[in-house]
Amino acid sequence: MTRAVRIGVQIQPQHAPDYGLIRDAVLRAEDAGVDIVFNWDHFYPLSGDPEGAHFECWTMLGAWAEQTERVELGALVTGGGYRNPDLLADMARTVDHISNGRLILGIGAGWFEKDYDEYGYEFGTAGTRLALLKENMARISARLKKLNPQPTREIPILIGGGGEKKTLRLVAEYADVWHSFADLDSLAHKNKVLADHCAAVGTDQSQIERSVQWPGAEEAQAFVDAGVSLFTIGVSGPKYDLSEVELAIRWRDEVNPEQVSGLA
Repeated sequence: MTRAVRIGVQIQPQHAPDYGLIRDAVLRAEDAGVDIVFNWDHFYPLSGDPEGAHFECWTMLGAWAEQTERVELGALVTGGGYRNPDLLADMARTVDHISNGRLILGIGAGWFEKDYDEYGYEFGTAGTRLALLKENMARISARLKKLNPQPTREIPILIGGGGEKKTLRLVAEYADVWHSFADLDSLAHKNKVLADHCAAVGTDQSQIERSVQWPGAEEAQAFVDAGVSLFTIGVSGPKYDLSEVELAIRWRDEVNPEQVSGLA
């Protein structure tokens, strides 16, 4: 194992009519020992009542930055088409400072059409959304270099997605973390595709952390053997049951030589 395993929890901001339920879940997750607390960047629930209670991503991250002390935090992932990329870079820099250097900037091309239609964004096609993400990544990178004050650290970029021609090329160019939705059988192939893109752009592919959703303790080691070191468990409101998160943390502590913080 070349990286220590990390455990994230995605506090999905749906079906919690009282924000205090989310605040409490974040507190419990940090106390339990997670490494990262994520939310997601949607405007409506993705499961259950489609018109159920829901809160916005980035204002919430600012509150989490003040509330927490140790964990890294971010969106899994920000919708690439929702915000002006220069503004998003400034938002990320601000949350980076509020958190004293604990933000991960997670971003993807976006996929949930209702978010776009209801809030007045152009949904387009998968191709146009990926083209916009490519443009946005260049603008975010440029804006981060211009901001005053500068971020407290080089903010880690997490890119989510698995498209082999376009998304993995952007991962090779910009990402510190790649969040894949691939199953174990296809992960090895996508790792090879990513390695080829990295070679083409001059990136050391070993420096990009591999991230997946938690597959359960019985299967997690096989993903570690395939190069994964970040696992995230999603939990939904209103109860935000962290029992599986606690199991994953115990597993992490068994396979890691010691506890770590930050990007391993």
